[in-house]
Amino acid sequence: MKRIICAFIISLLTATTVNGQKRVVQNRPYTDLRQFHFGILLGTHLQDIEFTNVGLQTITNEDGTTREAHITTDQNRWDHGFQVGVAGETRLSEHLQLRLAPTMYFGSRHFKFQELNCDNPTNEDYHQDLKTVYIATAAELIFDGPRLNNMRPYLMGGIEPMLNLNSKNQDYLKLKKYDVFAEIGMGIDLYLPFFKLRPELKFMFSLINSLDKKHAQNLKDKSMLPYTNSVKEARSKIIALTFYFE
Repeated sequence: MKRIICAFIISLLTATTVNGQKRVVQNRPYTDLRQFHFGILLGTHLQDIEFTNVGLQTITNEDGTTREAHITTDQNRWDHGFQVGVAGETRLSEHLQLRLAPTMYFGSRHFKFQELNCDNPTNEDYHQDLKTVYIATAAELIFDGPRLNNMRPYLMGGIEPMLNLNSKNQDYLKLKKYDVFAEIGMGIDLYLPFFKLRPELKFMFSLINSLDKKHAQNLKDKSMLPYTNSVKEARSKIIALTFYFE
């Protein structure tokens, strides 16, 4: 995925430079004159989550004794996923568009818990795989440049509320039913003979703490509590490569 992102950026810069140096017959010359545009989207993404750990905590054992331990929690890799949806755009001015894009994101997260404790020399790790299904509606502004033959580069920014459709009450960690992301990205319109293709790369950052702090109260297995309580904040990050077809 990282190689794809680098290749996308290089291709975007190269294609824009080369395409602007010569004149060709324009495909779909009147498509941008329409007030409203509709299309479908599909793509792939990488997702990560940044945890703020509580640090040293006092743990009560089953026999009533206590001990101190430092448990670290991390999503130790960028996990893949994919997204599908529809998009509708309206043109606000010559170089400004408003886009609404209802989208579903499918993916997974892998969490690693490690207890750093002198009384636990093995430092046994615990893991949790969390499937994620989000339904989102992005509201985005698109600032596009001049058309260069059959290409038009653009920058975009916006906000994307999400609803979490998949969560379990007996996992170590649970995320809230909702999240809100700020977005920034770039892309290019490719005017093909029969449709317009829009590859887009965007970076998404969570604006709220998405950790469900009430989750610990619902755990049946109390031995999981030290790991559940090891985190006080969680903020998601997503890198999405999306293809729009119009």
